[in-house]
Amino acid sequence: MKKYISVLFLGASLTALTACNDFLDREPESSVTPASYFSSVEDLAAYSINRYASNFTAISPGSYGIGPFAYDNATDNQAATGYSTRWVPGEWQTGSGSWDFTEIRNCNYFFDQVLPRFENKQISGNETHIKHYIGEMYVMRAMAFFAKLQDIGDCPIFETALPDQADVLMEASKRQPRHKVARFILGDLEKAAGLLMETGTPSGNKNRISRDVAHLVRSRVALFEGTWLKHHKGTAFVPGGPGWPGDKADLDGFDIDAEIAYFLGEAMKSAQIVGDKYVNRLAENTDAAEGMDAAFNSLNDYYTMFCDTDMEGYDEVLMWRRFNKAQGITHNIQMQLGRNGGGSGWTRGLVNSFLMKNGLPIYDFGSGYDEEWEKQGVKATLQDRDSRIRIFTKKDGDIDFYFYMDGTPTAHYMYWMFTGNDETKNVTGFSVKKGKHYDGTLGAAGTHHMGVTGSVIFRAAEALLNYMEASYEKNSDIDATASQYWKALRRRAKVDENFRKTIAATVMTEEAKGDWGAYSHNQLVDATLYNIRRERRNELIGEGMRWADLCRWRACDQVKNYQIEGMLYWGSTYEVDGVYSEPDADGNRKKIDVKVSVADGTGNMSAETSSLYVRPYQISSINNSVFNGYNFTPAHYLSPLGQSTFRKTATDPSDLNTSVVYQNPGWSKVAGTPPSDVE
Repeated sequence: MKKYISVLFLGASLTALTACNDFLDREPESSVTPASYFSSVEDLAAYSINRYASNFTAISPGSYGIGPFAYDNATDNQAATGYSTRWVPGEWQTGSGSWDFTEIRNCNYFFDQVLPRFENKQISGNETHIKHYIGEMYVMRAMAFFAKLQDIGDCPIFETALPDQADVLMEASKRQPRHKVARFILGDLEKAAGLLMETGTPSGNKNRISRDVAHLVRSRVALFEGTWLKHHKGTAFVPGGPGWPGDKADLDGFDIDAEIAYFLGEAMKSAQIVGDKYVNRLAENTDAAEGMDAAFNSLNDYYTMFCDTDMEGYDEVLMWRRFNKAQGITHNIQMQLGRNGGGSGWTRGLVNSFLMKNGLPIYDFGSGYDEEWEKQGVKATLQDRDSRIRIFTKKDGDIDFYFYMDGTPTAHYMYWMFTGNDETKNVTGFSVKKGKHYDGTLGAAGTHHMGVTGSVIFRAAEALLNYMEASYEKNSDIDATASQYWKALRRRAKVDENFRKTIAATVMTEEAKGDWGAYSHNQLVDATLYNIRRERRNELIGEGMRWADLCRWRACDQVKNYQIEGMLYWGSTYEVDGVYSEPDADGNRKKIDVKVSVADGTGNMSAETSSLYVRPYQISSINNSVFNGYNFTPAHYLSPLGQSTFRKTATDPSDLNTSVVYQNPGWSKVAGTPPSDVE
């Protein structure tokens, strides 16, 4: 019977085995998860692995499009064919909200069942492994709470799977100030680090959480909260700030400056544990134009680290997701990354933020950059630049696949700028190459759902960036550790290691034209902090961290009528000489028709009168709320809670204002209502 129930239990998605009520998620029925479960180390391992998909950003099986490499869309880094309502004040309205704590409940249920048994030595198996899986679940709960912190800020803190009792659930629903939530998360990660194996995992691979992962995540959370409090200080978005909707009784002894110093200090501490271990073990960048040869051997470990089918050999990769065709665990990402534009593209602002190899910004007289290069195409535009933008951007004539449908190599052509749909278009002309494999069998028609390239979840380079930023934000100085880390990143990027030369040459008004990270609360930051942010931006392109960074920096206040742009089209070789399709079976190429027809939406290029550069959101004015540019309202730094949240937590359900839960700054409790201005 035990074996039968265990198979039934483990064969289903755990989220399907939980029930939700009107408040927080309730304890699962005992008939679903019997008391005999959690009696062995295998039970703990199986429960934990079922939680991975819910807590870590990675390619999902069956993914279509370019997966996580598109998560930076709708920022100043990357653009999709469509737009996000975060840039249209009034279109994002109070809706169903984010009041869902299913994943936290799943973690709490584990602790309710496992911790007493562990203390009473009632779990069979290797004790080191038992501790490790408990540590995994602490990281999992930390990640679930961190997702809530980033999304809604203040939120409830609860450590058990709550009983289905109205009074208990009502009390537990009360939101706690965000700094308390962040401290709770750091506490979970500290516990995790003490339980996880010092080296590796029980499975012996990097597909599961390790102690290094716990330290890295801890540095990420601490940096997020420390910089959020610092840059949102004096606003309704921090506890005790003007207009903060929380209960001041929850702030006894609160000192925001002390909290900022605490979180930044913890970020430094945790980041350095990982940084010192891996600073000399980063994946090597050979600067090879193509990432691998025709036998799919790596020519550039820094490139293939993001697209390999087996990522175990890369020291820098701390955790990754494996795919397996035999098990039916595959994705479709290589079809989009390798064959076309993937419905996304780097922005001109991102491209322009990359330095020349000599460490100077492109606008500096001594940089060697020539604007005339832009007329010659993407490849010419990127010459002599930071290696990261060159190797992770598709350029004219680059190899897409060594073997495609008929076994021949295919090259990258620009025609996807004009013929692609939402899933295939090269939106800006600067097409994403990060994560692209060269094996056409992973993306060819008929086999394009067979992608088995891995997905990096955590890598050590982030620890270097976290330390650099936290140390400067805390101490206003580049210490020896930060200097070592910074030089290591620039050395790999094939950029002059002398970051002080770059700082001295930085003109903030120039940088602000294409980089929202030049600002905090509508004020330009100093050149040193900006260049630390630049390094982070450049190192983490296409890894889905930009929006969180912009939010914690309060870097969107100044976004008013901002136009997203891509490559130079008008006056370039693409206009003068034309853009052609790939060769057909006879080697013939067809010239693509380029048409400007903004008013009726039938064109495929923005008008020359608007800009010489591609403006993807000015190709059509039909049903296009961002035609005149991106605009931002500060309420959008946090998501609204849905009307049902207040209805279900109200002492008088007919009066939303009797809810024990408060709404986020600027947002209404009434569904279908846009936010108001908030400072």
